[in-house]
Amino acid sequence: MPCVNKKKILVAPLNWGLGHASRCIPIIEALIANNLTPVLASDGDALNLLRKEFPTLKSYQLPSYNIKYSAGNSQKTQLLLVSATVIKASIKERKVVEKIHKEEGLSGIISDNRFGVRLKEIPSVYITHQINVFSGKTTVITSKVHQNIIAKFDECWVPDNINSQFSGDLSLIKNSKLKVRYIGAISRFKKKNIPKKYDLLIVLSGAEPQRSLLEEILIEKIKKYQKKIMFVRGVFSDKKPPIIANHVATANYMLSKDLEEVINESEVILARSGYSTILDLAKLNKKAFFIPTPGQYEQEYLAERMSKLNLAPYASQDNFNIEKLALAYTFKGLKSTTEVDKINSDLFKLF
Repeated sequence: MPCVNKKKILVAPLNWGLGHASRCIPIIEALIANNLTPVLASDGDALNLLRKEFPTLKSYQLPSYNIKYSAGNSQKTQLLLVSATVIKASIKERKVVEKIHKEEGLSGIISDNRFGVRLKEIPSVYITHQINVFSGKTTVITSKVHQNIIAKFDECWVPDNINSQFSGDLSLIKNSKLKVRYIGAISRFKKKNIPKKYDLLIVLSGAEPQRSLLEEILIEKIKKYQKKIMFVRGVFSDKKPPIIANHVATANYMLSKDLEEVINESEVILARSGYSTILDLAKLNKKAFFIPTPGQYEQEYLAERMSKLNLAPYASQDNFNIEKLALAYTFKGLKSTTEVDKINSDLFKLF
């Protein structure tokens, strides 16, 4: 159990897919390694993941932002419609954070894209790779709004190399008012030289209903794809996963240790072009094929960027066919320009 005399740092990722929570895992581990006690806070599957990864750490439920995707190819309208809900939730979570601080005596806060998780009286950090929020014709507006939110925090940590190797224009900023620190292409995984077991690993993630829509498409595609496949559905369920075919192994979800193992032992990974997924695959130097979430500008930009850099191919959800997977072998594969085994302990001097 953590020592009560250690400084307590609240770590609160957004519950929008599992990417925000998963990239907080190496930060939580680094806090522990530096004699600090993480206190966890989130909602939904993000909170479930952190509780399963760190069962001995104290955790709190935060108000949900209730972010959902549209079933169609345009997400902007759907996300704009929830903006009022997000504002209300951020106000509520600010009050919850005040209560947590009174109970725990926090020494610092690390918020991964949760707008209301900050307090003026203690150092508060905001994690994001999207200093610029792409939204089509409204990009200037959404970026400015997000930067105004970031400015309320003491520091902004960008999980990328100083040259924005993976995030590109998403994290480039000329606004000197923002205290930005590039903390490296962090990942919860480590590369292992082990025998290959699967020709293809499918890892699904993200908000509904788009996760389920892609799952349905892929199940039909891989039934006749006679190669050895592991299919990780990305749902927290104790029910037995569906049987797809004899050559396909399935799992509802995997925690970090098992997922690290199966990625290392797979030739090609098929996944959404979520930013945390890209960093994880780069750390493990993997061949990949991406299918960005329809209408999500960030994932579409990242998929296009990986393709232009000759790192990994992609296809839209509507235009994907199983034969396109062969393209993954013609690209260089993902790899970080810097090896980041440990998060620099200097980051935590703020606390």
